[in-house]
Amino acid sequence: MKKQILALPRLAVVTGLALAAGLAAEAQSTPSKIGVIEIQTAIVSTKDGQKAAAELNTKLEPRKKELDQKAAEIRDLQDRLQRGGDKMADAAKQDLARNIDAKTKIYNRDMEDARAEAEEEQRRLLQELSGKMMQVIDKYAQANGFSIILDVSNPNTPVMFASNTVNITKDIIDQYDQANPGAPAAPAKPAAQAAPQAAPVKPAPAPAKKP
Repeated sequence: MKKQILALPRLAVVTGLALAAGLAAEAQSTPSKIGVIEIQTAIVSTKDGQKAAAELNTKLEPRKKELDQKAAEIRDLQDRLQRGGDKMADAAKQDLARNIDAKTKIYNRDMEDARAEAEEEQRRLLQELSGKMMQVIDKYAQANGFSIILDVSNPNTPVMFASNTVNITKDIIDQYDQANPGAPAAPAKPAAQAAPQAAPVKPAPAPAKKP
């Protein structure tokens, strides 16, 4: 009986060593490759992404032209005030300055609305395509033994350095286009802009009153 009792701890030790060896072997067979991807670049660089970006730019173009026209009108009024201010009566200068200020406030408000609309449309575009993209990334990771893929386009990603050899962005773009061949090739255009590019107009300074 005494010998049997002493044998139990030895059996536990042997079993523990065998389990550890099994876990080590399993760890060696588990994929351990790490890759990085610029997910937004990948999405808008696919044929689907290029087509969606072109459609978004076309949708935003009328709003941008409208803002450009308003900005040009304000600049013309500012130029008139600066060039002819000395020859204008004080009342006329004050009226012109108030007109510039009112138009500038409307323009800047419209500009913010257009930017918000463009950003919302861009988020919708990315969300629509991200589902297909994630399926491609998952399939690619399994086929190529990746255990972790990090999105380095996110500024909050804690990645200090990544070699170009582990960047799979181009491979994922190619894989996506192969898996989704239905989209026609879009003409080369810049990615969907976050907002119309017309610059905000500063209010015109009020003309100084004569002493």
